[in-house]
Amino acid sequence: MKAYVFPGQGAQFVGMGKDLYDNSPLAKELFEKANQILGFRITDLMFAGTDEDLKQTKVTQPAIFLHSVILAKVLGNEFKPDMVAGHSLGEFSALVAAGALSFEDGLRLVSARAMAMQKACELQPSTMAAVLGLDDSKVEEICAGIDEVVVAANYNCPGQLVISGSVKGIDIACEKLKEAGAKRALKLAVSGAFHSPLMEPARQELEAAISSTPFNKPVCPIYQNVTAKPTTNPEEIKKNLVAQLTAPVRWTQTVQNMIADGATEFVELGPGNVLQGLIKKVNKDIAAESKQSLQ
Repeated sequence: MKAYVFPGQGAQFVGMGKDLYDNSPLAKELFEKANQILGFRITDLMFAGTDEDLKQTKVTQPAIFLHSVILAKVLGNEFKPDMVAGHSLGEFSALVAAGALSFEDGLRLVSARAMAMQKACELQPSTMAAVLGLDDSKVEEICAGIDEVVVAANYNCPGQLVISGSVKGIDIACEKLKEAGAKRALKLAVSGAFHSPLMEPARQELEAAISSTPFNKPVCPIYQNVTAKPTTNPEEIKKNLVAQLTAPVRWTQTVQNMIADGATEFVELGPGNVLQGLIKKVNKDIAAESKQSLQ
């Protein structure tokens, strides 16, 4: 069975999606439609902007979504998923690619999500850190003992977990995690504490947008970040999508469950190849590739 997965924030690069725009009339049409919906020419920033341009959350999230979704659309009949999943933002790409959301509604929600997250980041200084070489349970235990907001945010693969919280909390956690034997506990260059309670204002804002958006039953099960389990129920999908902003991304468990349910081949659609690498770390024997263009 074939599983398609969609990357999240951090996979962006200058030039992303340009070959699709140049070589596919459908891709060009969808990119231009995106420029109209967003009210600025995101294609200019994607194809020829700077790294700094692309790092802005309001640009990053729609850019990654567009690259992934438009690639899936251009693949046409070649895109036949038995199951899908996306990492954080990538969950929106997965939902549009699997027909649960229209292209236009998906883009509007991603843009609303990015703006809401940006606002939440500005309310309180917060950050994230990558922790390597410790058991998940040990990281959770250390975070729970800190008198600040610090939580496990991304369960990426065995031995790699990202924590999220206040700047002070993350600084304390990094010291304690290194003392406990972590190979690395390194702060990330992000603008806030994604997938933590500090995103509650963004969650409330996004909930209003999601509740007023029509969702359909997807063509195949989607394994959502919050539960790591498959669903095709539109109401359940919406509920999990809202919860995702303040809950951890259970990527390790998602990949394990997809394999247990019969996935034999993973294809990462969109910029970068981060997910392909994580999948291989979850199960080195599984076939995984990344696809960024039509070539």
